[in-house]
This record gives sequence, C-alpha cells and structure tokens, in this order.
Amino acid sequence: MLHWLDIENDAEPFPSLDYALEEPNGLLAAGGTLSPQRLLNAYRCGIFPWFEEDQPILWWSPDPRLVLKPDDLHISRSLKKCINKNLYNCTVDKAFNEVIVACSTSRKEQQGTWITDSMIDAYQTLFTLGHAHSVEVWADEKLVGGLYGVSIGQVFFGESMFSRLDNASKVGFAFLCKQLSQWEFQLIDCQVHSDHLERLGASTIPRKEFAEQLAVYCLKKTSTNAWLLS
Repeated sequence: MLHWLDIENDAEPFPSLDYALEEPNGLLAAGGTLSPQRLLNAYRCGIFPWFEEDQPILWWSPDPRLVLKPDDLHISRSLKKCINKNLYNCTVDKAFNEVIVACSTSRKEQQGTWITDSMIDAYQTLFTLGHAHSVEVWADEKLVGGLYGVSIGQVFFGESMFSRLDNASKVGFAFLCKQLSQWEFQLIDCQVHSDHLERLGASTIPRKEFAEQLAVYCLKKTSTNAWLLS
C-alpha cells in the first residue's frame, strides 16, 4: 500500500525503502510538500520526487540505482577532442534559474516533463539556501548546455541536464566530475539507468548498497572551496 505523507509535517520520516514498489520500480510515497526540509531529508535517504503536472507529488527510490564516482568518468576520444578544442566555457552557479528552466523546456519538447513550475520553485529555493547547484556551458557568451542537482556532504544528486549544441552537456558533465573530484566528493547519484550515462562510466548498484553509502558520505565534509569557483 502506498504511503501518503502528512502535508502539515515536513519533519515526518519517510517509510523504509523496503516498502518501495517493484512496479512501478521504486515508487515509495506520495503527498507531502517540496519544502527544503522534506527534499533534503529525501535525498539523504536515497529518495527523490518525480511527478507530472496533473499528479500528486510522488517519491521514488528505484532498485538498482545508477551512480558514478567522479574519478570513474569515461571520456571518449571524441569528447576529449571536443574539450581540448576549448569550444565551450564552463561555470558554476552563474545561471541556475536559466539552467533549470532550459532543462524543463528541453524535456517538454521531448516527452513531457517532471520539472513542473512547483519543482522549479522548490529547487530555486534550494539554490538560494546553498544546497542546489548548476553547471553552465557557454559558447560565445550564450548558454548552450548545463545541468543541476543537489549537494549534500560528499554526494552530488544529479537531477537533469540539457544541450543546445553537440556535446555541450557532456562537456559540462566532465567539468562537473573534475571539480567534484578536486572537492573530495565520493559519489554522483544518476538515479536511473540510461545508455548515455553508462557510456560516461556510470553503473548500477543495489538500492541497499546505495543507501549505505549515503549514510556515510552525506555526513562527510567536502573541500572548503567547493562550489566557490570565481
């Protein structure tokens, strides 16, 4: 039976991940709010929100989980050539709002989007509080790619990326991995399997193992200069 969260109590704990459904894979709870407290509690537990405009808030923890250690990023020869040509310039946290809106627009054009207006507002609040971050990819001062996610301890929880030019999002992801490695991050959560991320080095692990890693890495501190690029 699906657990419904109390809309009046954002401190209410999530149910055990053992209660997540097998079909659809990982659906654990519904309801509640997208408050910073609720969202951060969710991520620490290995849970994320995903729902469409006409649905209640749905909370997921799929099994297995797609993850990537920053040092395990696989850069293909073609991507390496692209990076070496310096076609793009990458920044951090310079245009968070533009990135999340672009991710939303990209998804709508493809197959609908879970990045609803309420989700955009919630993650913009997390950004203001210093928990959400973005990578921007620029070409001739135009935003051509990027990604965003949530940072807790030594874990970066990736949410979405977009690309307007060839390889732009891949360059942004490679830039992110390089910075996370330098900042002593241990894990990137990629949520669910995709061939694109698998080619970049991501792999699946059991949900239980993922939760165990979060219990350790979310409590560890990163480098003092994390997310402070000039």
